[in-house]
Amino acid sequence: MARPSHKELNGKLQVALDAVHDNRIILIEPDVIVADAMALGYSIRHELQLILLDLLNNTGPDHYTGHHPPEKSYEKRICNLDLWAFSVSCQRFETRVYYKFSLQNAWFYLVSLHICTSTGEKGRTTR
Repeated sequence: MARPSHKELNGKLQVALDAVHDNRIILIEPDVIVADAMALGYSIRHELQLILLDLLNNTGPDHYTGHHPPEKSYEKRICNLDLWAFSVSCQRFETRVYYKFSLQNAWFYLVSLHICTSTGEKGRTTR
């Protein structure tokens, strides 16, 4: 069976939710995340945790837009960790958003969170 399975995705989403709930969030490229936050109209300092909780609570395995198997990160801090990518709608934003993260040692590493720029199937991003 090709990775990731629905069971694996559900598990990763739960680990992510637990980490974000505990505010164990690390931004991989803060400058990029801040610019995208401005485009989405939210404050990283005051709203990021709540937005991530909302997104994760509204995300299921069918929202997965990553590769099969998941891509490995090339970013120094999370090198060779699986990248989990999702595209989902939530009440906070008028548009669909794409977000990607990695997990390690109960920490949530936010790689990307921006307006979904896709035109393809399942909301795969072109970014």
